Amino acid sequence: MSIFSIGLSGLRAAQSGLYTTSGNISNVNTPGYNRELLQLGESRSSGVSVLGSQRQFNQFVATRLNAASGSLASLETYHNQVRQIDNLLSDERSGLAPVMQNFFSALGQMNSHPADPAARAGVLGTASTLVSQYKAFDSYLEDIERSVNNEISFEVNSINALTEQIATLNREILVARTGTGEAPNSLLNQRDQLVHELSQKLDVRVHEQKTGSYTISLSNGSPLVAGDSFYTLEAKADENDPTRTAVFYNDVSGHQRQLADSVFNRGSLGGLLEFRSKSLDTIRNQVGQMVVVFADAFNQQHQQGVDLNQQPGGQMFATGKPVAYSHARNSGNAVATVEIVNSSALSAADYDVRLTDTGYLVTRVDNGKEVTAAFDAATNTLSFNGVDVTLNGNAEVGDSFRIRPLAHQTQSFELLLSDGSEIAAAQSTASGDNRNGLAMLNLQNELLVEGSGTFSQAYGTMISTLGNQINVVQANLAAQQGLTEQLHMLQQAESGVNLDEEAANLIRYQQYYMANAKVIETATTILDTILQLR
Repeated sequence: MSIFSIGLSGLRAAQSGLYTTSGNISNVNTPGYNRELLQLGESRSSGVSVLGSQRQFNQFVATRLNAASGSLASLETYHNQVRQIDNLLSDERSGLAPVMQNFFSALGQMNSHPADPAARAGVLGTASTLVSQYKAFDSYLEDIERSVNNEISFEVNSINALTEQIATLNREILVARTGTGEAPNSLLNQRDQLVHELSQKLDVRVHEQKTGSYTISLSNGSPLVAGDSFYTLEAKADENDPTRTAVFYNDVSGHQRQLADSVFNRGSLGGLLEFRSKSLDTIRNQVGQMVVVFADAFNQQHQQGVDLNQQPGGQMFATGKPVAYSHARNSGNAVATVEIVNSSALSAADYDVRLTDTGYLVTRVDNGKEVTAAFDAATNTLSFNGVDVTLNGNAEVGDSFRIRPLAHQTQSFELLLSDGSEIAAAQSTASGDNRNGLAMLNLQNELLVEGSGTFSQAYGTMISTLGNQINVVQANLAAQQGLTEQLHMLQQAESGVNLDEEAANLIRYQQYYMANAKVIETATTILDTILQLR
């Protein structure tokens, strides 16, 4: 190789270095960009060969960062959602504790003057406010649940868009490698950035094939992306409870199956599902439990008294009805009906009833624990935790039913009395008798909620449970933020663009270019000198 060729190879190498450095500088703020380093090798004859630009990408660090980012997104989503409930419960104006206290205070004042119309009107007024406040709180929780359902649908649509783009990039990367034999760095960066965004939405497993394509699957092994193929998720009505939105998977054969919430351990979608199951459902059931116990206790006591019109006391409050849903894939035609038979034995939970080879199995939805239930074959009724579930029709083995005794109780919470004279504060027709009023007032001190707590204690437990959940989430969130930041710094140390370093490289390649130009200039001078000698 001549000195001219050697100089030209150096010029090409210097020019490639300038291109690589310029590309790094221009993409310093581009999300997902991995800096490139020029790879040079000694030519087989002489001079230098440009081997290409190597992408500074560490798959191990990227995988750890994706997992940490997914966990962080899950915790952030959970925290943002649960904070809405905490803000409402802690508000003195909209909280439930003050209205309950006001009601019992008004009841105490009426007992001091049982025949006073103003005192009786005060009881009805505070009772009406109590009912309205509970219904408003439940309506707020229902709005949150509706919003969560909508956000689940949005996240699923975003996931489908990302998996489709990744599958497309898999195909384009394979074509580019087949055509040139070189790694298409720009396409690789785009794909890894999409994988990072996908990891922030749900828990995925990423495997690189020998061809360079990514295979991406859910935590249960179901593929989302395989080569240039992708498989979609769908958000639609839960098969156990049509009022809720669940996530379904469309498999290779075109069949659709519902995915358990446990499949989504990370990501914003996982955070939404975890918030709904661990916080929102729990709070709604606890509020419904308090309403049922409160209304039932007052109705029973009120019916033992006599009002100012010398009439027996009637029911003071009304509540909603328990609901039961048949699983969408049930083989039999059995329908479940639910009745609350003992409000003090109610637990703040939903249940799944499933027919097995050995009989009916009852489990709590919130923790999956089996519940002891008594079955009456004569009436085809299951009894457990203060409820009776009657199955009408023929159930097949494998059929299941979602039982929700409390979730919709507060929606129909009503005050049935319209006039203060209807309050049955007496136990006889004697003037000034307030014995039944005192008995109703004393209900605030009785252990009526699950047989172990008063109304105020039950409300305190609800606040405490939510507070503990928030504290745990906040602690985990702070720790996860620190871990994610460390991994991000580690990833940037290897793959990020450092402008100071690139500026130095710019000067270095510029001098490299000028030096090789000088080689060519020197070669030209030598050649001219030789020609002049002839």
